[in-house]
Amino acid sequence: MPASIKKWILSGSQLSPFHLKVAALLKFKGIPFEDYPGDGGLWGNLKVSVRVLLLKAGILKLTYPEFTKLDEFPLVPFLFGPNGENLYDSSAIATWLDNHLAKPGKEVVNPSNDEKVNFVIQLVDEYFDEFGLYMVHHARWKMSAADNTAGARLAQEMSSLIGPLQGKVATGFSARQVRRCPYLFSVAPQGYQEQGLHQDRQPPSRKGFPATHDLLEKSYLNILQALEPIFSIRPFLLGQRFTLADASLYGQLGMNLTDPSAANWIKENAPAVYAWLLRIHQGDFSSHKDEGELMVDESLQLLLQEISRTYYPLMKQNEAAYMQHTEAGETLFNEKAYWKRRGLFSGELDGQPFRSVVKTFQVKTWRNIKQLWLGLDRDAQSQLVERFPAIDPGK
Repeated sequence: MPASIKKWILSGSQLSPFHLKVAALLKFKGIPFEDYPGDGGLWGNLKVSVRVLLLKAGILKLTYPEFTKLDEFPLVPFLFGPNGENLYDSSAIATWLDNHLAKPGKEVVNPSNDEKVNFVIQLVDEYFDEFGLYMVHHARWKMSAADNTAGARLAQEMSSLIGPLQGKVATGFSARQVRRCPYLFSVAPQGYQEQGLHQDRQPPSRKGFPATHDLLEKSYLNILQALEPIFSIRPFLLGQRFTLADASLYGQLGMNLTDPSAANWIKENAPAVYAWLLRIHQGDFSSHKDEGELMVDESLQLLLQEISRTYYPLMKQNEAAYMQHTEAGETLFNEKAYWKRRGLFSGELDGQPFRSVVKTFQVKTWRNIKQLWLGLDRDAQSQLVERFPAIDPGK
């Protein structure tokens, strides 16, 4: 059994948008923590690594959330507490922190007395976690293919563990992430080549998978154009308070702040969004007001319109494919299935064909969104639909 720790430790990598999301939540809530592996020495990192392995093997018990058959342990952040807390999954960590360590005015998941606000917060959170992830990984490994330093930064984070192997880890990680692009919905056209780029960094296509570069870049631009007027007039997405929606938005788009070409693209297309991302990255929450107003108003129209255009149909098609595959006896999904060409399905987003693999964790989060919607009272549903006609996830 690994030795106990005496402080909060966030374990993962600053390259991960989910890690950035949790780090922002901890800073906002004023919870001191160490960021591993970068802040840890050899012994500390070994202890944390063993702890993660025991959790993934089921030998050590998770404090929260309960692990279900739809979950998986990808490269997600873990948060370890001084009293033996073992937390994983960024949104679940936010819920646990709200329930156990939240100061008044610092709640992020359900901070409002208006259930419409709380629903939109969690909807935006899931959108950025599930579809925003595709856009920002595409931006790193396609838009910033020639100038991102992700591999070198990961190797530097892990230096206490890998020592002289930093160069090999840096090269190997970058090549691995490029290969994974089609799994993360970024599929190049057949024969696509970036001039002057090493083959290991070329954005890949995959036989039988339609190209999605244009879809992802259009979606990312749409999001920036939806967010720009919001951050031009108020400090946070829904008003005067930092919420889980802000944390998720920052985690995903903030990942591209360290990818030069992608960062410049954000700055050129949405300077107010870029400035906001930098503020959160620097831990500046001075604009937050504990009793500040939160609202679901017309400024969110373009954002919710984009969510209903891409996220809703993708989640519906993913869930339908999961049901079809399980009824046919399939048991393998997610990335392991992808590489074995199992659990695949074809679909369409906004008139563009795509091919993907069933992702069970998206089935789980989509069902949660539908349950949250059904939990709203009729008046709240009606008010939301009247203002945002496509917001009903059941339609």
